Amino acid sequence: MNVTDVSAIPVAMDVRPESEPDGLAPYVTNHGQVETMERMLIRVDTDSGVTGWGEMRSSLALETTASVIEHDVAAELIGRSVADVEAFTDDFFYEYLDVGPFVGGVEMAMHDALGKIRGVPVHELLGGTTRETVEFAYCVGILSPEDSREHARRALEGGFSVLKTKAGRDWREDVNRILAMDDEADGELAFRLDPNQGWTPEEAVRVGAALEDAGVYCQYLEQPVRIDSVGTYESLRHRLRTPVAINEDTYFDRNLFEHGAAGAVDCAVIDVVPAGGFRAAKRLAGVADDAGISLAHHNAFDLGIKTAAVLHLTASTPAINLPPDTIYYAWEDDVITEPFEVEDAEIAVPDGPGLGVEVDEEKLEEYRID
Repeated sequence: MNVTDVSAIPVAMDVRPESEPDGLAPYVTNHGQVETMERMLIRVDTDSGVTGWGEMRSSLALETTASVIEHDVAAELIGRSVADVEAFTDDFFYEYLDVGPFVGGVEMAMHDALGKIRGVPVHELLGGTTRETVEFAYCVGILSPEDSREHARRALEGGFSVLKTKAGRDWREDVNRILAMDDEADGELAFRLDPNQGWTPEEAVRVGAALEDAGVYCQYLEQPVRIDSVGTYESLRHRLRTPVAINEDTYFDRNLFEHGAAGAVDCAVIDVVPAGGFRAAKRLAGVADDAGISLAHHNAFDLGIKTAAVLHLTASTPAINLPPDTIYYAWEDDVITEPFEVEDAEIAVPDGPGLGVEVDEEKLEEYRID
């Protein structure tokens, strides 16, 4: 079961327009908007005739991402067993470059191949499942208060109990949108606000205080200010009753530990790919659990392959005790043969070998963009 080839396959998928049922596009954030998302699929072939699949978002140019995977990462993996996960991931240390996300995507494909070869689902390789379904949080971009009301209705009708919205362009408008959605939901939704480091510390305090004064339950403010500022987060936590979370901070070594040691955050949002893979994400979960920090899982417009990975990780990790984010319901299509069904805000954990999904080769070619 040695690896014979590693390849990176870029695809692009449209997000349904906001005007359509379950649509979200344009999904507006503090830094831009999404109507079509490019994803990088990773294929790992073995001499057993088994293929494993991984998936990641490409923050760099697609050509750059593919080159790192097919040359730098593949050079350390081809010829090795897909079971050599720890040894493989430990081989990467570059003083001035973090290749963790690339390793994370490839490590996902290794687990998929290993599970298929052994005839077991990935969650068994990770310790076994603790639940058969995973509840998710509804996600929506920055919209007007009135349009945001519509999404609060959609979330409730879909059985969701948590709604996450992007924020950060104008903190006053952020507050107005949450108040409108809370009014529409009659207090039945918990909210997450994610400005992607877009607020100043004072703005974060004003948002949290305004929602507290209005009696709106905010599950957490996600990465409200810049990374690498433990003292600022510690201060925010003391100034607010609203829970404070980090996300981008968790992608850097020891940042989650430092925040936990300082008692600076209540929650964290991790991601299996930038963390460096399943085992690295498990280690982060252990750090959070020891520090009493609640965990959710991030969403980067994940197609079916990575959604399956999130299901396996979440179901086998009790420390991930908050619903992961998802926009899965808003995709125009998927590259797997049997797309997931989101029912009452839940998706069933796959129980087939590996990730439990199969790639549709015809759709792969249809959405391939290289």
